[in-house]
Amino acid sequence: MAGILFALLIGATGLRVVLTSRSHTQIGGPYALTDENGHVVSQAAFQGHYTLIYFGYTHCVDVCPLTLATVSAALDELGSQGKNITPIFISVDPARDTPAVVKEYIQRFSSRIVGLTGTEAQLQPIMTAFHVSARRRAITGDGYLMDHSSLLYLMDGQNHLAGMIPVDSSAHQITVELKQLLPPSKNHPS
Repeated sequence: MAGILFALLIGATGLRVVLTSRSHTQIGGPYALTDENGHVVSQAAFQGHYTLIYFGYTHCVDVCPLTLATVSAALDELGSQGKNITPIFISVDPARDTPAVVKEYIQRFSSRIVGLTGTEAQLQPIMTAFHVSARRRAITGDGYLMDHSSLLYLMDGQNHLAGMIPVDSSAHQITVELKQLLPPSKNHPS
């Protein structure tokens, strides 16, 4: 049992190292999805603003809600600096995550979070661009969970990757990493 746990830990660490060591030009890309209010939103809507993107789903029982709560706390800890970053939640479960479901979900964490969803055909190229994997795993009857990769992607105002942050970081660790990743003009409020 210890060997299996060790192998899983090494595998997760290896995936994180591979993804975080990739060239920043190889991660991310344009997107156009439906927001929690039913409007089509593209990355152009965030031009000139930093975004912190997280891929997850509303029926997630552990990692997703913890990540959104932690991100909200980290942005609060940043104070006025945190206002320069828009947190974005992109669903990997289009079958269940309608705009209304996403809206109800993200409001539990922060009114600042932008929730995006779309069809599987719309989501697949975005997930490919961000190197996000997701697959359905049946649990009982009609119920299922989504196994998905989990990282936070900090995108700059031109939709280029500024950095990636592991989701198992504490709010304070995320705050520290964001301060290091943001340019000095975004680091210090004017």
